[in-house]
Amino acid sequence: MSAVYDVIVVGARCAGSPTAMLFSRAGYRVLLVDKANFPADTLSTLYIQQPGVARLARWGLLDAVKASGCPPLDHVVYELGDVRVEGCSSGIDGIREAYAPRRSVLDPILADGAVAAGAEFRPGHEFTGLLYDDDHRVVGVRLRGPGGTASTERARLVVGADGMRSAVALQCGAQTTVEHEKLTCAYYTLWQGPKTFFEMYEGPTGWVSAVPTNGGAVLIAAYYPQNRFDEVRHDALAWYMDNVRTNAPALWAQVERSLQVERLFGTGDQRNYFRQASGPGWVLVGDAGHHKDSLSARGIGDAFMQAQLLVDSVGDGLQDPARLDAALEEFGQERDRLLTDTYNATRLVARADARDKRRALLAAVRTSDDLTRRYFDTVAGILPLQGLYTADLLAAMATQQAAEPATVAG
Repeated sequence: MSAVYDVIVVGARCAGSPTAMLFSRAGYRVLLVDKANFPADTLSTLYIQQPGVARLARWGLLDAVKASGCPPLDHVVYELGDVRVEGCSSGIDGIREAYAPRRSVLDPILADGAVAAGAEFRPGHEFTGLLYDDDHRVVGVRLRGPGGTASTERARLVVGADGMRSAVALQCGAQTTVEHEKLTCAYYTLWQGPKTFFEMYEGPTGWVSAVPTNGGAVLIAAYYPQNRFDEVRHDALAWYMDNVRTNAPALWAQVERSLQVERLFGTGDQRNYFRQASGPGWVLVGDAGHHKDSLSARGIGDAFMQAQLLVDSVGDGLQDPARLDAALEEFGQERDRLLTDTYNATRLVARADARDKRRALLAAVRTSDDLTRRYFDTVAGILPLQGLYTADLLAAMATQQAAEPATVAG
């Protein structure tokens, strides 16, 4: 039987909907499915760095994010002990602001963009398995719809965009190619009342971030080292409050006067890995193929990047299986090349035993406006790490370490 669709995308959030939209805009017939019925929240830091915002603008979706009332974020604060760095990136495509929309707002905007481009969207449809041909090439999916109705759909390419616990990756037998230990556990909720920028605090026992979002609310997240997860999870709200009070006392002064407007969410399962990106007739995008600790807030922007990279890599080669497989292999290699530096940097940021090194870096960064700008460009993903660690930064770090050897040795 010939394929009904060119592409089936499993998962309709930050990786899946843009993938479906871009394939549809390229002229392919696309089916997009998700087990959730939108709008629906999901575990997320919400923050979209400037490269991700620039992609939303290029795709024609940024105006919808702005219209939702989500505030622009053009000032960042990073405070580690007595060292405070604040400023903003230089921007990309003229965009200097970041955004942090609720996922119940962002994900429907992305799905609507896919539908407007011509994709067929079926919410409330759960992926249950893959279809194979005689050569063990993936040629479609099995689905369970509302009421338990089973169906099958065929396509030349199946895209797994179904998150860290990807059922598509499991069914495909995608191998984990790089993996490191979990580093943090995270808990967050929303508060009405605090007035903040995008802020990150690192103190003696953990990390705290504050991110303004829709409706005047602020998402405040508290991170502990992973080795404390079993202790923290048994009384998570008390430990969350203690984390904010201990590591971000100025923010805590606002929280004490504010109203908690959402339940506490949390996870101790922040994996760090790359999976095999593709195989015959299938490919993984977003967290399905690569995940890292959320402390660096790069997940949404990285998902957008992978969606664009995949569609650009495939180009007009979807009809020829050999050409498609070569394009998918190229996609995987380029994905790994583009994400490895930030993966390693995130692991350094999330290591409790590297705190002194981070303090030395921030102490050096704050010595000049240029270093500060380059630091925030690197954090946002505009500038590669090599663009930050130049001779002037290394000299400034050496000066700081000479001045405070007992504090910043590491």
